[in-house]
Parts: sequence; C-alpha cells; structure tokens
Amino acid sequence: MHHTEKETCPYGNLYNQDMYKQYIRKKWLTLFALAAVLFLMIVLSVSAGSVRISFIEIISALFGGGEAANRVIVWNVRMPRIAAGIAVGTALAMAGCIMQNVLRNPLAAPATLGVAQGASFGAALAIVYFGAGIQINAGTAAAITITNPYMVTIFAFLGGIATTAVILGLSRIAKVTPAVMILAGVALSALFSGATTLVQYFADDVMLASIVFWTFGSLGRAGWNEITFIFILGIAAFIYFFFNRWNYNAMESGTHTAKSLGVNVDVLILASMTIAALISAVAVAFVGIINFIGLIAPHMARKFVGNDHRFLIPCSALTGAALMLAADLASRMIRAPAILPIGALTSFLGAPLFLYMIVKKGFIK
Repeated sequence: MHHTEKETCPYGNLYNQDMYKQYIRKKWLTLFALAAVLFLMIVLSVSAGSVRISFIEIISALFGGGEAANRVIVWNVRMPRIAAGIAVGTALAMAGCIMQNVLRNPLAAPATLGVAQGASFGAALAIVYFGAGIQINAGTAAAITITNPYMVTIFAFLGGIATTAVILGLSRIAKVTPAVMILAGVALSALFSGATTLVQYFADDVMLASIVFWTFGSLGRAGWNEITFIFILGIAAFIYFFFNRWNYNAMESGTHTAKSLGVNVDVLILASMTIAALISAVAVAFVGIINFIGLIAPHMARKFVGNDHRFLIPCSALTGAALMLAADLASRMIRAPAILPIGALTSFLGAPLFLYMIVKKGFIK
C-alpha cells in the first residue's frame, strides 16, 4: 500500500512541532539557569565584604529584622552596589546586542565604537566646567558626587550620540565595511580620550583628582535616585528592543532580506542606535567607564541561545548583570578591604576576548 503525501504530512508536522517545542524549552531553561546564576551572584555580593553576613541574616535584614548594623550594611552599602551593577550591566549588554545586530558587526559595542568614550567626555565636561560634580574627602579616600545628574546625563548622551551619528553616517553615506566601522570607532575613542585629557589639563588639582577617579568606574558612586533612573530607561529600552525582536531576527539575514519582509530598516537602525547610545551613555554618566561588558555579554549569550532575539535580548541582559556583579565582587575581594576600579577588571576580562574574536573570526587576514 502506498502512502500519499497527504497521509504522511501530519506525522512530519507533528515531528516538527515536537522539535520546535523542544527548541523553545531549551531556551527557557537557559534563561532560568542564567536567572539562577544572577541570584547566586546577588547573594554572594550581599554576603561578601569586610563584614561577613550569613544568608539567614541577609534575609532578616532585607525584611527589616536582625541587627541594626546588618541592616545598615545591607541596605545602605551593598544593595545600592548590587542594584547599580544589575542596572548598568543590563543596559550595556542590551546596547551591545542591538548594536551588533543593526550594524551587522560582531565587534560593535559601546566601548569599541567610541560611545562610552564620547559619553565619558561629555560627563567630564559637565563635572569640571558646569559644576555638576563635587569632590568629597573622607579621610584618605576621595569620591565624586554628582550634584546635577540630569546635566551630566544630557552631556554624556550628547557625547555618546555624537559618535553614534558618525558611525551611522559612515555606514549609510560612505557605505563602509564592518571592519572600517570598527576602525572609525577606534579613531573616535582616541579623539574623545584626547579631549577628556585636555579637560583634565585645564582643571584645577581638586577637579583633576575628581575626574580621574570618576573615570576609573565604580558601582558605589550611584545613589538610589540614579539607579532608579537607569532602571527606568533600561526597562523602556528593553520593551522597545523586545517589541522589535522579529525585526532583529530578520536583520540577521541582511538588510535586503529584512526590507523584503516588510521591515523599515532605516527607522529601525536609527531608533535602535539612538536608544542603545542613550542607555549606555546614562550608565557611563553615573558609574564611570565600564569597558567590554557590552561586547562580552551578547557573545556569551549567543553561545547559550543562538541568534534568536526573542531569547538573545533577555539572555544578554542577564549575562551582563551577572558579569558586572562578578567583576564588582572581584574588585572588592582581591585586595580587601581596598576596592579596585571595576573598569580595570572588566578591561582585563574583555581585552583577551576581543583579541580572540579578531583572530578566530578572521577579521585580520
């Protein structure tokens, strides 16, 4: 007896449906696993420090119980750092994920394209010349406090968006290749780093010390108001990015394919790059330069869930948050009780991966 195509097709459909369900199940399990890793990093970050606090005492302090000293340490010292790490890590990771997609460049990220350096220059300009920051001396330590966070954010955004505009102009008008865009980002990074150096050169000793300390990067610098601001912008950006998840999936096959599928590529690229520049600029404005998180986290997420942006965007956000907390934990534990600059640690983590990608992917022939 011969089976017709009509008779055999339902079995094939059932097989494909089972495969798809298994595919989706694996992605969700990966997201839950990353969420569990992030929760573990949160617990370790709260408990670690010069004063050891047990898990039971942490839970008690979070709900207003336990010793008063533990409540002060948890809520006033450690929880703001953790919240800042999550907010900044998710913002930079999402920005890197979207930049790599719309620019069709696996090396695109806020740091490699000069967005972080441009934002840093804008923030330094606001702090030094527009009275947006003051230095507070506490014994032998010095810290920069943002007295006008909105001014710093606006200047940082303008600096970050300037580099974004140049990159977009090169990609649209000059039709440059992805490798040339990275070179342009290196040039812009050098330009804004030089401009920041000039700002420091003409500043007085107090402001010079303040701006140099600020550029080191520190999660302990942002207060709850600043953290809330970053979270609100990050959530709004995530909603926009996730709403366009299918458009980003179409972009994976190229701009021509995306256009044939009805995607307004020009608007998508412009809006996505603007939002990515905004959230990365705001993150830099409040915590200083954090290198390579925007580059590392999306590529690690792709190893877990592939290029499906339905899962890649939240996976990148979770990975970025976990990496930031891990780097902050290392910065506090390596030379405890001293706290190392977190920007330096993320650079040590990101630079080897950057070189590996250049060689492995064949960007250097």
